[in-house]
This record gives sequence, C-alpha cells and structure tokens, in this order.
Amino acid sequence: MSSNTLSSQNQPSDSLTRSVAVDIKTGTAIPNRSPATAPRWLTRLTEPLSAVSEGLLILQLPNGDNLSFGADNGLVRATVKVNRWRALRRLLSGGTLSWSEGFVEGDWDSPNVAAVITWALANEDALTKLLAGSRISRFLSLFRHRRNANSKRGSRKNITFHYDLGNDFYRAWLDDTMTYSSALFTAPLQSLASAQATKYQNIIDELDIQDGSRVLEVGCGWGGFAEHLLQQRQVQLEGITLSHEQLAFARQRLEAAGYADTARFSLTDYRDTQGQYDHIVSIEMLEAVGQEYWDTYFKTLYQRLKPGGSAAVQVITIDEKRFRGYCESPDFIQTYIFPGGMLPSIERVQAHSGKAGLEWRGALAFGDSYARTLAEWNQRFHATWPSVSKQGFDERFRRLWRYYLEYCEGGFLAGSINVYQVFLRKPA
Repeated sequence: MSSNTLSSQNQPSDSLTRSVAVDIKTGTAIPNRSPATAPRWLTRLTEPLSAVSEGLLILQLPNGDNLSFGADNGLVRATVKVNRWRALRRLLSGGTLSWSEGFVEGDWDSPNVAAVITWALANEDALTKLLAGSRISRFLSLFRHRRNANSKRGSRKNITFHYDLGNDFYRAWLDDTMTYSSALFTAPLQSLASAQATKYQNIIDELDIQDGSRVLEVGCGWGGFAEHLLQQRQVQLEGITLSHEQLAFARQRLEAAGYADTARFSLTDYRDTQGQYDHIVSIEMLEAVGQEYWDTYFKTLYQRLKPGGSAAVQVITIDEKRFRGYCESPDFIQTYIFPGGMLPSIERVQAHSGKAGLEWRGALAFGDSYARTLAEWNQRFHATWPSVSKQGFDERFRRLWRYYLEYCEGGFLAGSINVYQVFLRKPA
C-alpha cells in the first residue's frame, strides 16, 4: 500500500484552519502575539530546509506567512502550522526531541503528523545538523535514558509506566483480540482483528507447534497469543509479564475461555524463568530489554529451550546505519513512551542470538503492516477519546499519544524502522 493511501486514512480532526495554541495545563487558548515579521534567526531554519528535494513541506508561520520547501513530486506532502515561534527555536536548540515536545505542548500542529515524520526522514541527510540539536540537549536526553536501565527493578518500573495505564484504556481502542503489537495484513480489506490472528497463526505454523508441547511466552500481554494457540493445540503454556494489569486480564481471559488448566500466567522477569520448553514465543518484548541485556535475553532463550527446540521473536528494528546516532541521542519514544527501551537492528538480533548458540532459521519483515496497524490504532484512539478522557486523561496525554502513534507510523512508512518475526532453533 502506498504511503499516500495509508497515511490519509481517517486522520484526527485537528484542523489547521481552526488550530490555535493551547495552554496544556489550563486548556485555554493562548493569544497570538507573534510579530508581523518573522524573526531574524528564522534563516537558521530556512537555509537547511531549502536544501531538501524529497517531497513537499508547507510551513505556516504564526505571522501568517506560508513557506514551502522541497518538491511536490508525489513522494510525500506534509503541512505544519506553527502556533508559536518557540516551536522553531526549540527545534534549532533541541533537535527532534524538543520539536516533538513542542507538538505535545501545542506549539505546532499538523493534519497528518505521520507525513511530517516521513518527509523529515526522506530528507534526513540534508537535515542532519538541524535535527540533531545541541550537544548539551543530546547529553541530557542520554542521561535521562540511562537512568531507566533495565535491571530487574528497573524493568518492573519501566513496564509499569506504560502498560499499567489501565486495561480499560487499552480496551477502548485496541481490537477485540486485545493485541498491542503489529498485525500481519495479507489483504487490502482485512480487518485488524483478522490480521492479528494471521500474525499469531504464522508463528504457530513456522514453529510447527504440536499437541503436547510445552510453550513459554515471554511477554504475554493480555493473553491474545495464548488464547489463539490454545484454541488450536493442546499444549501446556506458561506466560510471563511484569504488568499487574496484564496479568490480571490474561488470567481472567483464559479462565473464562476454559483454559485454566492448560495456561498459567505469572509476574516473572524473563531472567527468573526455570525449566525447559519445546517452544518459546516473544512478541515485541525484546525492545524493552535494553541493549546491555540483549546477550542475557538470548542466553535465557537458549537455556529455556530443550535441545532441538525453537523460538519466535517478533521485534521492531531500526536501520543499522541509524543505530549509532540512535544510541547516542534517545528519541521521543524512549523519553516519553517506553523508558529504558532500545531497538536493535536486524543485524544485531542475528549477531546476539548467534552468540548465544541459537541457529538462525529465517525472518519475515512486514513493516508496511505495522504502519497500517498504527494508522488503525490512531483512528480508534481518537474515535474513542471522549470515553477515554473520562478515565482521567487530559489534552496533553491525547496529544502525546497521537504524536506517538503517528511518529511510529511515519518511521515505518519511511523504512527507518521495521518489524520482523525471527525464527531461531537450539541445536539438538
């Protein structure tokens, strides 16, 4: 599916023509006191923007001026309405992280944030210095990130930060399978729930899980994969999580489905698991492990597998050529959404799993499916916002999550991040 088709689906209702700067704390509109002429420092921004060539960016300034950069060549078209000049000053001083914070705080708006991200990534080479920010801003973000190290205690804190927002929150906008990971779409009109089932089924088929198997799920979420598997196979399944909310939901879900005797869930760190299994499944959990624990993670998979056993690891990856800069300057997701998180490249997944003694059986890439999954989540999130807001979430939270979902969608559309199902085997 083309990026234009995908990113134009069901956009949130934020309108550029009606957009005003809003004080996030009070919810009141901020009067526009912008000068009639643009500030002199604006040339520090317009000069690098003038060097871009991929796609078109329309920049609507607080004084009413409209500037355009790039070419309307059909690649991507993005529009940004700057509500306050400080949005651009923060971009110059703090790079992409400060720019992201500006959206959350109402400094700028766009009818399609994913298109803005896609445009920026398409022109990354020309915008490198502009997007990097100052050295001190990069140092401070790296310092904050390293404080979220994934020790056993840190992992519990980091997982709780994101996943214990409440089951009612996630239930409001996830599909009926309560799956919070990429679906695998195989048809243009396929529903999200059906594509999630396709993802689960591909794992079962690739691992060739048979009746009588012992299966460990590392990061069981709300029990979606467990229920799908037990509907088809008579296996003994153990699922682990660090989220109290997910644990309670998964236990209740599988008990209600009649699988209380064959599915067991516990609040357990992957490093504390015991025994050996025929198969291990870990869906989008590696991203939360942290780079310093990747070897430990794959060593644990090796130890928990029986000889000849197999594992499936679904993981979001970052392009290897971006990895070093990503390590040195934590991004918006690591700062505000998944503290302690770190995306590996697919090359590093292969290297670390091989170092642990696991054989590489193959991998399936489906980043286009993740872009579509995120677009559907974004649509659902905003459609249900009136009810979600009654759970105590404010306007700042709405903008934070809108930016998170579209930021990721833009990354997948641009190809800077991807998602894989990786299949591994422990030698017999």
